[in-house]
Parts: sequence; C-alpha cells; structure tokens
Amino acid sequence: MNNIGLKSKLIIFYTTLKEVFLSSLPLAAIIIIVCGFIAPLDNMSDYVKLIVGYVSVVLGQTLFLDGLNISILPIGKLIGGSLIKLKKAIFIIFFGFVFGLLATVAEPALTVLAKQTNMIMPIINTTVFIWILAIGIGIMVGFSLFRILKDLNIKVVFALLYILTFLVIIFVPDQFIALAFDGSGATTGDISVPFILALGMGVSVTMSKHKSNDDTFGIIGLASVGPILALAIYGLVLNGQYNGVLPAEQIYAPGAAANVGEIIIGNLSGVALGLLPVIVVFLPFQFFLIKQSKKEFIEILLGTIVVFIGLLIFLSGIDYGFAFAGKYIGEVFLDTSRPEWFKWLLLIIGFILGAAITLSEPAVTVLGEQLEELTNGHIKKMTIRMTLAIGIGFASLLSMVKILTEIHILWFLIPLYAISLILMIFTPKLFVGLAFDSGGVSGGALTSAFLTPLTLGVAQAVAATSKSGGQSILVNGFGIIAFISVAPLIAVQFLGIVYDIELRKTQRLLEDAEIEDLEELALLADHLGKVSNHQDEENPVENIDDKQIEANVDT
Repeated sequence: MNNIGLKSKLIIFYTTLKEVFLSSLPLAAIIIIVCGFIAPLDNMSDYVKLIVGYVSVVLGQTLFLDGLNISILPIGKLIGGSLIKLKKAIFIIFFGFVFGLLATVAEPALTVLAKQTNMIMPIINTTVFIWILAIGIGIMVGFSLFRILKDLNIKVVFALLYILTFLVIIFVPDQFIALAFDGSGATTGDISVPFILALGMGVSVTMSKHKSNDDTFGIIGLASVGPILALAIYGLVLNGQYNGVLPAEQIYAPGAAANVGEIIIGNLSGVALGLLPVIVVFLPFQFFLIKQSKKEFIEILLGTIVVFIGLLIFLSGIDYGFAFAGKYIGEVFLDTSRPEWFKWLLLIIGFILGAAITLSEPAVTVLGEQLEELTNGHIKKMTIRMTLAIGIGFASLLSMVKILTEIHILWFLIPLYAISLILMIFTPKLFVGLAFDSGGVSGGALTSAFLTPLTLGVAQAVAATSKSGGQSILVNGFGIIAFISVAPLIAVQFLGIVYDIELRKTQRLLEDAEIEDLEELALLADHLGKVSNHQDEENPVENIDDKQIEANVDT
C-alpha cells in the first residue's frame, strides 16, 4: 500500500514538473537569446548563475505546488469551514483580519518589492512598508467575509471601492502612485493567495446565504484594494513629514551574493516567517474545532515542509540568477551604441515575458485548478491560464510603452479600470469575483524578482539617456505589477461573457429540444387516441393489441 502511494506521488510530481518546465520555456528562450546572442555576458560565472537560477525556479515551483495541495489549501478550507462554529459574525471577521495579516507579513513577493523600494528611496523603511501593506490586506479580508455574511452585491462593492481609490490617488505624491498599485499585486502571492482563497471558499460554502459558487471568488480582489489605499496614505504622511519635498533617489543597483549558500541562509527566515503564522493559527483550530485524524494532521504538517523546501529553492534561484539578468536585459536595449529603433523591441520582449511569467506563477496555477473544480471541469485550468497569459502579455507591453514614452501611469490605469468596471454590468457574478481575484494573484514573486528589475533597469537607462534628465525611477520604473494586475480584470470578464453566451445558447437548444419532444409526444398521444376510438367503433368488445401500441410508441 505504501509502495502504491509512493508511486502515485512520484507520478504527480513528474506531471507537475513537466507542466512547470514547459510553461517556463518562453522565459528561458528570452534569456538565452538576449544574454547568449544579442548581448553576451562578460563572465562565465554569470552563465552559471542563470542556469542554477533557472533549474532552481523550476524545481522549487514544482515542490511548492505539490506541497500546497496537501497542506496550505486544506488548512484554508478547514479553517474557513470551521469558522461557522464561532457563530458570531464579529469573531469571523476578526479572524479574517488576522489570517489576512499573518499570511501577508512575510509574503516573498512583498519582501522583494520592499527591498527594491528601499534601495531606491531609503526613507521608506522595509519593515514598515511590509506591515502597512499587510494591514491593508487584513482589513479588506475581514471586510470580504463581512460582504459574504451580509450578502452585499460584489459588483457594487468593487465599483465603490475603486472610485474611492482613484479619488484618493489624486492627492498622492507621484512617487507613490505606481508603487501603491505594485504593492497591491505583490501582497497577494505564493503564500497568501492559496490560503486566503481556500479560506474564502470554506466560508462561502458554509455561511453564504446562497451556498453557491458566486461567493467563492472575489475575496482576493477585494483584499487587493487595501494595500493601494494603505500605501497611498503612507505616501501622504511621508510627503507631509518632508513638506512636499521627498529626498533624492539613489541608483538602483541590485547585487547578488557571492554564492548560493549565502542566498539560501538569507531566505530561510523569510520563508519560515511566511509559513509559521499559518501553522500557528491552524493548530488551535485543529485541536478545538476541526479535530482531524492523526494521520491526516501529520500529512498536512509534512506537506508544509515540502512547501517550505520548494519555496526556499524557488526564491533562492530567483535571487541568485534572475534579478541581475532582468536589470541587464532592461539596459541592453537602451544602449546608446545601438540604433534608436532597437529599444522598441522591448515591446515584444515585454509581451513574451509577461505571458511566460504568468504561466510560471504558482498562484495562477492554483486559481486555475480551483476554477476547474468549481465549474466541474467546464472551464479547464489551462483555459484560464492562457487567458491570463495573453492579457498580461499585453499589459507588460503597455508598461514598456509607458516607460519608453514617460507617459504618466494614470493615463493608462484610469481607462483600463473604467473598462473593467463597465464590463461588470455584462459579466456573470462568478466571473466578476474571479476576474478581480486573477488581478490580485498574477503579480507574484517571479514578477517582482524578474520583471520589476527589468523595468527599473529600462527606466534608469531612459533617465540616463534623456537630455532633460528624465522622470524619477520611482515614478517611471514601477508600475509593471499594476499593469499586470489590471489586465486580468478585462481578460477574465471577457472570458466570462463569452462563456455566458455559450451557456445561454446551450440552454436554448435544450429547451427547443424539450419542446420538440413534447410536441411529438402530444401528436403521438393524439394519434393513439384516434386509433383507440376507431378500434372501439369497429369492435367495441376487443381492445387494441398491446404489441401494436408498443410498435406505435416506438415509431
């Protein structure tokens, strides 16, 4: 029995490894083309870093996803389902706040973004930055559970929250606008998304008034608004402290540690702090409310160890081989020794990288699997992943356009969010929540660690080659996660509208078929009635032959 179990686990691992490897090939192709042929690296050791980094990302993500399915996801579902035993809404909302806060505090993507921001503007304290955004997530997770309990219309809630957000953004310093939206995408990553999604699923199926799938999605989307408002307020406070004149920025120069060991040790505490709060919160629920069997409980704990190892390898591979590569590629295309048109190739690079990284993001895979489960297989996980990949590819392209032209980000974000809010009118309720959740999960650790260094490198090169000095790196360099977060809002809602149209067509065909069947049955009954009357008139004593009736019915 143990051998069978081990064999099935190895098969699952091999399947996941194959999927991760294939989805990461476009990203590997870009790195090989640029760093191998267009602008070869100077040192052989840099190529070793790239290879080790790539292998670590693929292997780490595979372990992470396999461990996730037997640990973090079940924990979230079990806790969410057991919250009903607390009975009072105030306790449910409070624990939603706590879970959201703890699952975000050491989110890997958020830590990466905080370090990048601090490197450019040291007055932004890394720890304060993380806690402010985590509090924003916690508050909105609590509010999301409140919405489910009170059955508030999710479309109206989203519309009001984003109108409020853009009203506040008007007064925020330019350096914090793109950063606020980037922070929103970075807070919902590899640890927080699976846990919060599963938590929302557990609450919706046990406590929602509808007991339907419509309330399952939307919790990540609502949670993502919190960090935008939180960081906007933080920006206003800092701006007030410095009387509207923020200190000068520093040069963005990410450095890699000399060896893999230093990077792994550096990531140990971050990964441990990311998983530990989830386990600490799970334990009292397990002992007092959930009460799983000893075997199931041990399996979950072992699963968290697999998640820990996978995430540690994943993040270490990014730090070791991807951060400097992203910045390097960003600067290559603005090299003054190359033709002017060469920089516009970044639009193609941006599209391919955006799509490729989306397919590589663990959180996107988790979302696709949950959607396939909820729709009973009618929407395949690859469909949602490909939809997101195409949408985010175009988003990355637009981000490159913004940086190269130095157009303010709000000229892009306001129309895109306006389209998203208008589409809600025509989109089924389930897909509205799913779309906003997709926006929250798309910008994970890989995005923060590779695409953000790339855009910061491009922005720094644009500023260096500009005669007027160019825009601030904080203003022009950040924003890639913001674009990546808004694209799925449009792409997934469009998918939902198409799905709804196809569903209505199918329903109409079924209804027409039922009507035709009823009409045929009525004609047959009328025919049988006439036959019966005719037989009775000719031979009142004898009844119609049973076999003849069966033959008529068959006809």
